[in-house]
Amino acid sequence: MTEIDQTVLIAVDGGGTGCRAAVGTVQAGIIAETRGGPSNVSTNFEGSVANITETIAQALHTAELDGIDLSQTVAHIGVAGANTEGEMRQVEAALPYGRCRVTGDRATTVAGVLGTDDGYVLALGTGTIIARQHAQEMTTVGGWGFQLSDQASGAWLGRTLLTRILLAEDRLIDHSPLSNEVCARYGGGNELVVFSNTAKPSDYAKFAPEIIGAADKGDKIALSILNEGTQYVECGLNALGFRPGDALCLSGGVGPRYAPYLSAPYIQNLREPQGNALQGAFSLARRVAVAAR
Repeated sequence: MTEIDQTVLIAVDGGGTGCRAAVGTVQAGIIAETRGGPSNVSTNFEGSVANITETIAQALHTAELDGIDLSQTVAHIGVAGANTEGEMRQVEAALPYGRCRVTGDRATTVAGVLGTDDGYVLALGTGTIIARQHAQEMTTVGGWGFQLSDQASGAWLGRTLLTRILLAEDRLIDHSPLSNEVCARYGGGNELVVFSNTAKPSDYAKFAPEIIGAADKGDKIALSILNEGTQYVECGLNALGFRPGDALCLSGGVGPRYAPYLSAPYIQNLREPQGNALQGAFSLARRVAVAAR
């Protein structure tokens, strides 16, 4: 067994709702996985770094690797909010691991979902990833973060619902059972505005299951939101060159729930994801370690 085979690998899938960490070795693969708090570095940099390092420490403890020299590890950290090279390098500088590569969560998601295969990915959780992989080269559209983008995501669904509720409160559109229920739960439009003043993407994303469930039952406002999100993701896939019959994977907590709303050409060749973003991050760390042989 070589030294490379025993190199400790660290992987992180960090999002606005929470992060997951995995540790293992080249030979053994993933040994332990743990979950931690939110890690969108554009929303809360210091808090996200703290959550990442704590979640990794827990994974190392679970794997009985507490005493290793962190400077000798190989890590791939995929986090939401790291959209530029400068932001990625800033996160790397704040972490104590050896050969540490930080990317946005797009790279790790696509690596996990498609492996080395060609195809398209629609990954919707708190945020949005629409991607194409060809010959292991990735291109994406959207996913620029909640402030200006992330249409169709869980966070976008929640914020759009609250926007529709205020329109209904102003009698510009009709209320639906969903909008009435949520508005009453919070105590009216004014209280929804108070909520929005401090709400983070993960707070808005908590409405997503309720919206999707209501849309499935025919709620007019929920359906209008899901249809708007569907139009966006189909436009994004088209911009990446999608053609009927191309392989498409739906992933994330919200992504698969769009399947009933997508037009026929997009679901002709739906495929199950090969893995998740955490597994993708681990495979990318492994590639770095193996390349060093």
